[in-house]
Amino acid sequence: MELDDIISKYPPKQMMLIPIAVIILALISLGVTYLNTGSPVNLGIEFTGGTLVTVPATDSEDAVAGEYDKYPLAGVRDVGSRYMIQFGPMSDEKYTALAQQIVDRYGDDAEIRHMGPVYSQNLQAQVVRYLPVSFLLMAIVVFIVFRQVVVSLLVVLCALADILTAAASMNLTGVQLSLGTVAALLMLIGYSVDTDILLTMRVLKRKGTVDEKIKGAMGTGLTMAATTISAVIALIIVSNFLHLLLPSFSRMDVIADMSTVLIFGLAADVFNTWITNAQGLRWYLGRPRKAARGQRR
Repeated sequence: MELDDIISKYPPKQMMLIPIAVIILALISLGVTYLNTGSPVNLGIEFTGGTLVTVPATDSEDAVAGEYDKYPLAGVRDVGSRYMIQFGPMSDEKYTALAQQIVDRYGDDAEIRHMGPVYSQNLQAQVVRYLPVSFLLMAIVVFIVFRQVVVSLLVVLCALADILTAAASMNLTGVQLSLGTVAALLMLIGYSVDTDILLTMRVLKRKGTVDEKIKGAMGTGLTMAATTISAVIALIIVSNFLHLLLPSFSRMDVIADMSTVLIFGLAADVFNTWITNAQGLRWYLGRPRKAARGQRR
């Protein structure tokens, strides 16, 4: 399909129905997860509290799970030559007993990371506070730059749609909200605004028809997106599969989770920039001007 077909084959209002449907599906996914867990996305250990233990994979996963079944075991995951064992919140006495049992069994080969409920609640409060603040500041900057309400709202809407889609993808892929995935969501806000500003500035500042200007910006924007997505795909391959080739490496969980969020967010950004924002600009700039209507009266 040619770029001209993507840009101008269908009326803007008709094309806008597709991103609206995607946003609704994302909101449904987040809403269902909220009803089931009390949070729109599944929270990681940083936000729920608990203990994360990494030990050598000397036994089967079932054997390891049975060995620690008297503790609040949340799951065992194979990360190459090691197992990552996650426990829910527990009393100090149980944690001390668990840590002692692990040290007696694995010695220095074990890694233990513990987060108490107070620290986890503090992290939750910070994310709830600062993620919306960062989004709000971004929106203010966009309004200052363009000084047109509809144009600015389109940029903000696209960034919001990218975040909602990326968050919904976390529920579908089983990625939990951690400090790493919060950073990925913040990166997506910046990247989304960058591509939408590229499109909007080209359309508003350059000469030519709206469709021609969108097509010109699309060539640059898709090249940027392809480069970024290629880099993220490389991260996904290295973080998820390098340990299969080199057993001395373990799966890079933080990078794997971040890259998963980023790839879905980048795909959503391509869609929202060149469908949602582009078609929104076609509709807005194609409307009759108030001044022209006033002259005809």
